[in-house]
Amino acid sequence: MFSRCVVLALLLLAASCGGGGGAGGTVATPPVVAPPSPTPTLTLALPSAGLRAAQLGVLVAQGDALSESIASYYVAARGIPPANVIRVAVPTGSDSMAASAFASLKADIDARLPAGVQATLVTWSAPSRVQGSCSMGLTSALAFGFDAQYCGGGCAATKASTYFDSESNQPWTDHAMRPSMMLGAKSLAAAQALIDRGVQADNTQPVGDGYLVRTTDGARNVRYTDYTALPALWVGNAGLQLNYIDNSGGAGANSISNKTNVLFYFTGLTTVPNIATNLYRPGAVADHLTSFGGFLPSGNGQMPITHWLDAGATASFGTVEEPCNYTAKFSQASVLIDQYYRGATVLEAYWKSVQWPGQGLFIGEPLARPFANTTTLTVVNGQYSITTRALRANANYGLDYKSAAGTWVSLATFRVSRAQLQSLSAPLPPATATQLRWVGPCAVDSSKQCTLAVSGG
Repeated sequence: MFSRCVVLALLLLAASCGGGGGAGGTVATPPVVAPPSPTPTLTLALPSAGLRAAQLGVLVAQGDALSESIASYYVAARGIPPANVIRVAVPTGSDSMAASAFASLKADIDARLPAGVQATLVTWSAPSRVQGSCSMGLTSALAFGFDAQYCGGGCAATKASTYFDSESNQPWTDHAMRPSMMLGAKSLAAAQALIDRGVQADNTQPVGDGYLVRTTDGARNVRYTDYTALPALWVGNAGLQLNYIDNSGGAGANSISNKTNVLFYFTGLTTVPNIATNLYRPGAVADHLTSFGGFLPSGNGQMPITHWLDAGATASFGTVEEPCNYTAKFSQASVLIDQYYRGATVLEAYWKSVQWPGQGLFIGEPLARPFANTTTLTVVNGQYSITTRALRANANYGLDYKSAAGTWVSLATFRVSRAQLQSLSAPLPPATATQLRWVGPCAVDSSKQCTLAVSGG
């Protein structure tokens, strides 16, 4: 047994270690040790579709009052950098220009555009085509240069665009071409209304309808094979209803009328009646397959594509010389709607929908982007959460991390069946991971895999 002295000594020692003051104090408790700080989670900025204002060049007919006024309004509305505005000498009194004169014009434009410019807008209405041994639409000639391979032979196959249905967000960087669009307005008031529609369309995620019409015109309704499967494919996508109308037998009407909320309208006729009776949503796209819709201003006896803009559409397309009815020379609705819905601007979506665009003219407000998409990667409940509508259907995507040994290891792979808003998840990497990367279809060749984004490390 302890002696009374030992017990007293122990009690005094305990009192001297107490944390409290006053008589007797308190018994000491072990210090609280904070847990180690968690390892910072790697993050990654994923790419999003859609050209930005800083990537668009604005071409102005120097000394032409209408072109100057349109450009001024557009630059202010879209915030185009002053360095991207290029004034050039063009013969605005003529509907066409010679290929030799155009070569000098294009060389001047290319030399003066900032390197980061990926596409261009034309703010004059004439000339709208380039004439050599054959005719190219001005917008196609600005993209490729005048080259008879893109228009030679008339009723024959022409050179294809590598930009067709691609995943490129930077056509100049990836494909060495700058797709172009002509505003297509014949007055300042019409130009301002069109520009306003384009701006109003941005990120509205509009609810609307698309109409895909097979008409009684057998030579011009040949795109119907692209239309038939689309309504079923898009069922369940909130806000977009596609309607295939087959009037090839002539029992109904060759056109729609008095429709509201029109987002897409594709058909085939020399002249489309009733288009002004419809109400078009900002950002709406409409065109008709015929020979001379892009032959401005007259249409060479057919309905010019500018009538679509006058009716309220935001963009259209047509050919400037006899192309014959190759579907590859006109827009493919399946591609255009898919690219547009996944976040592309109307310029990108339209250009990507035409495989052989050399004889064509694109018109409209190029930066309209109603289905703007921002792809995000965040950490939610201990895992990565990816939200996007930009994924290409039936393509492979993956999220990888780099191990401490320097090798890439898969965290998750993804494959979606159609364009729609996706909520995807992946586990977090181990604490020893040094980088993340996002892989998917290459910008130049979508059948191949490329690194689309990588974190610092």
